[in-house]
Amino acid sequence: MNTNRTHYGWFVILAGLLVTIGAHGFGRMSYTLILPAMKDGLHFSYTELGLLGTGNFIGYLLMAIVGGFLSARVGPRIVITLALVLMGFTMILTGFAESFGFAFGARLLTGLGNGAAFVPAMALGSAWFAVERRGFATGIVSGGIGGGTMIAGLVVPLILGAYGAEGWRFAWYYLGAAVLVIACVAGLVIRNRPENIGLRQIGVKTNTGNGPAKLTGAALDWGRIYKMRAVWYLGTVYFLYGFSYIIYMTFFAAYLCREMGVSAGEAGRLWALVGGLSIFCGVIWGGLSDKLGRARGAAFAYVALALSYAIFALFQVKLGFYLSAVVFGLTAWSIPTIMAATAGDYVGPRLAPAGLGFITLFFGIGQALGPWIGGYLADATKSFSGPFLVACAVSIIGAVMSLGLKPIHTDES
Repeated sequence: MNTNRTHYGWFVILAGLLVTIGAHGFGRMSYTLILPAMKDGLHFSYTELGLLGTGNFIGYLLMAIVGGFLSARVGPRIVITLALVLMGFTMILTGFAESFGFAFGARLLTGLGNGAAFVPAMALGSAWFAVERRGFATGIVSGGIGGGTMIAGLVVPLILGAYGAEGWRFAWYYLGAAVLVIACVAGLVIRNRPENIGLRQIGVKTNTGNGPAKLTGAALDWGRIYKMRAVWYLGTVYFLYGFSYIIYMTFFAAYLCREMGVSAGEAGRLWALVGGLSIFCGVIWGGLSDKLGRARGAAFAYVALALSYAIFALFQVKLGFYLSAVVFGLTAWSIPTIMAATAGDYVGPRLAPAGLGFITLFFGIGQALGPWIGGYLADATKSFSGPFLVACAVSIIGAVMSLGLKPIHTDES
């Protein structure tokens, strides 16, 4: 056997990177830039636009936990591929919207595909990498969120400019088609587990006797997830991230363009900056949590996120917008990366998709509430400063609660 041959796990992780580019970067984060043009084209209020975001997150919430359990049962390859196909077609359908009901339904279905694709993809690191390298590997996958956000930040304004008033429709058409291409790549490259193709996890140097048959027995003990108080606590910490970050993400461009008078092009460049910086934040924070522990890593990340929201709300000049974008970009996907790695630590590699799906239930509830409450506050106060400051306060609570995370490592025994 050629010991210098690249382990296939790296190809799986890179495919996971592409999945998150499509699922989160194109399917979700692009909405921030398309939102102002959709408002003009469909004459929606900010409350309605927030509800569209909530519809997307309801779909995400419903399928995140189901997709995680399906992935643990049948494997992530088929779940991710079919989910991306659903996403691609429903994103294209969003471009045909003429009413709030149609747009809400399309975004709901896109959310279903998003949850079913993203959760198994984020759990690939737990399946293919040992504990000591799990945060780093998961960080690579989460880098696709930033990569997709950066691409959307560069491409969406060009599409909006090229097609005028109907540009938001064509943005959904092109992004949906790109997700369908990624679905094909995922189906061809991703493999479920290393032992299925005669390999061991990357980072495992000796045979500990935990063979595939033994792993399978532990993996089907679904009750392990619900019975662990630490998993419920982890979900609560994840809820606070879902609620807070999505307020910033959803109303980022609307705040800049409609309240601060920033051009759509400038807002797009700021969004691309967020995306570009956040490509590496998962690797940075995941690796940091490998070294410092998940609790301290998450606490530091929450403090940085709170700072970015406060700057955005209070430092209302160009320098403040860029400073906020830089801080947020360097920290954006830190919490999902650490949560995914921690879920794998708690329940083991085979149950990792189900464990991550379960805590994503909490995350999804936060995401569903955030845009609705943020949009309501923006309409009521005629300003986005209040919603951003609420996000800041919730993140500070998240930092405090993160310190209570327990260091538990379970690689099925």
